[in-house]
Amino acid sequence: MLGQTCEYALRVMVFLAANEGQPVTTRAIATGTLVPEGYLAKILQTLSRAGFVKSQRGLHGGSVLRKPADGITLLEIVQAINPLRRIETCPLALAWHGKDLCPLHRRLDEAIAGVETVLRNSTIADLLVSRKNHRSRDALCPQPRV
Repeated sequence: MLGQTCEYALRVMVFLAANEGQPVTTRAIATGTLVPEGYLAKILQTLSRAGFVKSQRGLHGGSVLRKPADGITLLEIVQAINPLRRIETCPLALAWHGKDLCPLHRRLDEAIAGVETVLRNSTIADLLVSRKNHRSRDALCPQPRV
């Protein structure tokens, strides 16, 4: 349901929150989140424009969160990267559906609404709780072994 860019952005936000206000270089973020460094720059730019991340260049530069992790919901991040789209009319445009959604599309919209609710009620800080059980040098979201 969420695209790769959204997942990457969420990884980045959790990683920055775990560093508790200390500036983190792009290379360190890429290593810790397994986000390709070239793509990471675009994600950081989007997160910065949305007001979530502040970046500073230079010797002691890096990226940090602009506000506390408990004040940033997962839904806010998802909506900034690739907004969830609710189903308001039947995508099939069948005349017999009228203004109401058919049973299929009503259920699909209910599922999207459920995802929105979970994301709205979850903050970046919530994700840090489980992170504390891992060693800090481990990647945030290791790649699956094939």
